[in-house]
Amino acid sequence: MEVIAEKRKVSTAEVRALNEKYRELSLYERIEELYKDFSLAEIMVTSSFAATSAFLLKLFSESNSQQLIYFIDTGYHFDETLQYKKRLSALYGLRVKSISAVKEEHDFTTVNKTWKTNPDQCCYINKVKPLDLIKAKYTVWVSGLMEWQSDHRASLNIFENRGDILKFYPLLDVTKEQRDDFIAKHELPFHPMVEKGYHSIGCTLCTVPGQERNGRWNNDPKTECGLHL
Repeated sequence: MEVIAEKRKVSTAEVRALNEKYRELSLYERIEELYKDFSLAEIMVTSSFAATSAFLLKLFSESNSQQLIYFIDTGYHFDETLQYKKRLSALYGLRVKSISAVKEEHDFTTVNKTWKTNPDQCCYINKVKPLDLIKAKYTVWVSGLMEWQSDHRASLNIFENRGDILKFYPLLDVTKEQRDDFIAKHELPFHPMVEKGYHSIGCTLCTVPGQERNGRWNNDPKTECGLHL
């Protein structure tokens, strides 16, 4: 049974201290330390099960097998993404919980083709809003963003308050070369569409082959779905 702790606010001074401490730690040490500074019930982890998601998921599976992983099922995922989720869940013994938009709101985006007329609204309905309901229960939210992936991500800190939740990016300062070396060393499985030229994989309706995040939203200037803004 999932246990939810009382949500707490982390002060600016506490965030500064966390950044100073975690900046000097290895990846494994960062995650192990997280469970000393916060209880399991306070921690929310999300994964898109896309491209190289196995990196973060392997680290967490080895640090705390009880950690719940949230997957936002937009209803527009590639079949390969759902199969990759199934594969990684079995490989690492993950506890995965899927969350989705209200059916009527999701159906509206299908009929309206909102991904064409207003991609920000489509992302809000199918990704941001469903997660907002979950975020309200947790103190800290973990995700696998890395600073080299986009200009926005390059501006982040390992810990930072975003709205009413503390964000934790344990992989933030990992270089692309370090990521690839880790993947090769541990023989982590890539998303099956990577070999087809997809380096960032979202929904079927707005993802095309491209380097890093350039293939998202059909090469539109939009580079973030809104979850991490």
